Amino acid sequence: MKKLKGITWAHSRGFTSIVAVSQRYAELHPDIDITWEKRSLQEFADAPVEKLAEAYDLLIIDHPWAGFAAKHKILLPLQEYLSEEYLNDQAENSVGASHNSYNFDGYQSALAIDAATPIAVYRPDYFTDKKIPETFEEVLGLARQGIVAYAGIPINLLMDFYMFADNMADKFFTDDCMVDEESGCEILEKMRELASYCPQEMFNWDPISVHEVMASENKIYYCPFAYGYTNYSRRGYAKYLLKANDVVSFNGVPLHTVLGGTGLAISAKTKYTEEAVDFAAYAASSEIQKTIFFDNGGQPGHRSAWLDGENNRRCMNFFQDTLYTLDHSYLRPRYSGYLEFQDNAGDFVREYVMNGGNPQKIICKLNELYLISKEEKG
Repeated sequence: MKKLKGITWAHSRGFTSIVAVSQRYAELHPDIDITWEKRSLQEFADAPVEKLAEAYDLLIIDHPWAGFAAKHKILLPLQEYLSEEYLNDQAENSVGASHNSYNFDGYQSALAIDAATPIAVYRPDYFTDKKIPETFEEVLGLARQGIVAYAGIPINLLMDFYMFADNMADKFFTDDCMVDEESGCEILEKMRELASYCPQEMFNWDPISVHEVMASENKIYYCPFAYGYTNYSRRGYAKYLLKANDVVSFNGVPLHTVLGGTGLAISAKTKYTEEAVDFAAYAASSEIQKTIFFDNGGQPGHRSAWLDGENNRRCMNFFQDTLYTLDHSYLRPRYSGYLEFQDNAGDFVREYVMNGGNPQKIICKLNELYLISKEEKG
């Protein structure tokens, strides 16, 4: 018996989906056994992939690791193991930049089995006779009623900063700065304005927390941007079902939220390369993505699953109603030292959004962290 170990994250979207696919694969390949362990959403964002690759054959990863993986060769270069035909199908059926997000300088470190970006989500029972916001100004108006919240932990506020920067910054992730001072200060003020109308407890919420509160309590009815979860739009998953929608416009242009999702990667140290590659190809295939993977709580990365009528029927048209936002989402930098910046920058953004202060100092610190991260050695 060939035993492969995998590591994923602790939510139905990330765990039961891949476990179900693995179970069916093992039934088709009786000599292979695949077991999965899970970690929290925060641990998923923080855990060093190089250490996980020492202990696991299969890894569910976040795409900002792509540059590090390419530089340090800790994950299998899938372009050397999968056919050109297969990879072309993945690229042609990508949701937004999901597939390409795991390719850094030609090094394909993972397959996009999950696609996500912040989208709007609301309680349809509350909005039966009310207008759903279409602009950021309308979001501010709704927030003044005390019924709006979003994810306020550092990493998510940093992603919100990127979202606004992609819309309004003169300079954004250029050679000499992360953002120009004038634009950065304006963004911080806009973020602080919205947050001032929202419950302070949201500064401890990640996207899952936001969905859970909205789906179980009668206090938050609209979220303008949070990484989407089809699960909360499916019968039986929550007390109150949630409806997903494209994000609103800002300055007359739809906001570009920041691409998330996950990829299935293979440790370069696995003893079962052939089997792991075959499983990855199976898990990311169109047929499995739009059936077993979705059926068991997954949020597929293959476009055919997003266009599938039956899948949309079962999740209140989550896919078709958010596909525009996914297709126009912003792809984060993925250079080898980028995560050093991401892991620290959000704390400064959160501090200002929560408590105010000197915005110039915050932008100066962000630019300083950015330039240091570009000097990553090793």
